[in-house]
Amino acid sequence: MRRASVLTAIGLTLGALLSAPATGQAQTAADYWTPEKMRSAVPVERLVTAPEAVAGEVLAGVPEVVPAAFPTTGAPWTGGGDVVHTAGRVFFTMGGQNASCSGDAVTSENKSTVITAGHCVKYQGAFHTNWIFVPAYDDGNAPYGEWPATTTLTTPQWEAGEDINYDVGAAVVAQVNGQSLTDVVGSQGIAFNQPRNQNMYTFGYPAAAPYDGTTLIHCSGSTFTDFLLTQDHGMACGMTGGSSGGPWFLQFDEQTGRGVQASVNSFGYVFLPGYMFGPYFGAEAQALYAQAQSA
Repeated sequence: MRRASVLTAIGLTLGALLSAPATGQAQTAADYWTPEKMRSAVPVERLVTAPEAVAGEVLAGVPEVVPAAFPTTGAPWTGGGDVVHTAGRVFFTMGGQNASCSGDAVTSENKSTVITAGHCVKYQGAFHTNWIFVPAYDDGNAPYGEWPATTTLTTPQWEAGEDINYDVGAAVVAQVNGQSLTDVVGSQGIAFNQPRNQNMYTFGYPAAAPYDGTTLIHCSGSTFTDFLLTQDHGMACGMTGGSSGGPWFLQFDEQTGRGVQASVNSFGYVFLPGYMFGPYFGAEAQALYAQAQSA
């Protein structure tokens, strides 16, 4: 989640999707991240600022709940299945600081597409560097490898004005040992322009108290449409900073750990603790995905 900026960018027309140029530094990013650096990376929410809403790292008092149940407001995922290895932590350097988010591998033509939040790829005019995706992250360990981005992308609305309604990002990752990402970890489906106010599941790697970034956490429950500053999905969820960019699923099956991704963890309001919000995946998110999967 992140602190929301004033919604002055509402009404921008959809232009060409913007991305960080391919830098050829994928190997440099992979070499950069040691287990110690990953453990010490701070949730990105600590590095962003704005007055209206605040990252969930301030949302304390998460209740004890039974995992793999519906509804759930923030418990370790113990159900297994595909989500254990399609979801992961994202690491990058932002303004000279090592930071973290979450992300998810989705079905794509290039078998190399990760969906995350817009502020997990770009913030205040600059795309992040040293960007890698670590599926099934485990306390500094990368059981399925570290996947450095060859390019990162976001929506025109996020790039131009950081409009929280379009806080969606994507990364195309390099092959590792001659293999593509989703051939190794599998993938989740993705959908756009879906009906609102459905039951959903959301996952992430929160790294701010009471969590430590070492465990895949989930929330589940009915959703609603934000009636305050955005048109985002809302859900009762106590995940904290570092969970930004984690997937929201429709039609999630607890037995298989599979669903259809239709949003990402984006932000929470200071004055409405215990709730998470995520952008609606409409035409803009669909265009972003189309560009990413064909890259």
